[in-house]
Amino acid sequence: MNDILAVSGLTRDFKQGGETIHVLRGVDLNVGRGEIVALLGQSGSGKSTLLQAVGLLEGGFDGSIRIDGEEAAKLDNDGRTRLRRDSLGFVYQFHHLLPDFTAVENVILPQVIRDAQMDAAHARAQSLLTSLGLGHRLDHRPSQLSGGEQQRVAVARALANRPALVLADEPTGNLDERTADVVLAEFLRLVREEGSAALVATHNERLAQRMDRIVRLHDGRLQGASGDGGR
Repeated sequence: MNDILAVSGLTRDFKQGGETIHVLRGVDLNVGRGEIVALLGQSGSGKSTLLQAVGLLEGGFDGSIRIDGEEAAKLDNDGRTRLRRDSLGFVYQFHHLLPDFTAVENVILPQVIRDAQMDAAHARAQSLLTSLGLGHRLDHRPSQLSGGEQQRVAVARALANRPALVLADEPTGNLDERTADVVLAEFLRLVREEGSAALVATHNERLAQRMDRIVRLHDGRLQGASGDGGR
């Protein structure tokens, strides 16, 4: 099986008062192993809802979500937790780092949760952070880091357990344009070096063009388009 992610007929409706709001309307999406796909759409188009579904973070969806060959609908809560832990990494618009932990500790923690040995987890965290230019900031807490540095730590944390698929929701949306360009370039480089796939939600056409392929979400429906490869 070549696809790390296969979504079929995904729908999501919300009730608001007496009205039904159709957020996702039968979305079909495949992401190949090692492929980086931009999910392009305006604010409110349903990008975050789609990522929450794929990330197994929220229920109430109809349709099929297969991650690394496993059908999420057939899994109980423990199974979905295992699949999130073992196969997925997450990067959000806001870094969501633990404020009382240093940069290296923030990257160690998800590995320890997955039962990694402390020495190996520390070495992995140090290697990732150093590759992102933060080798001199390992022992700094988030409050001591710039916005771009905080987001680099979040990228390292997302890749700490070598996930097959990284889900990124506007990962540079909270940064100025110059910093966003640098952080995105480092994110794409590291994802490719690690051999992971990625689905990256953004409303920024210019940034989306740097990825392998673009799919566009509009009115709850997905349309595919080719990018320039970004390589």
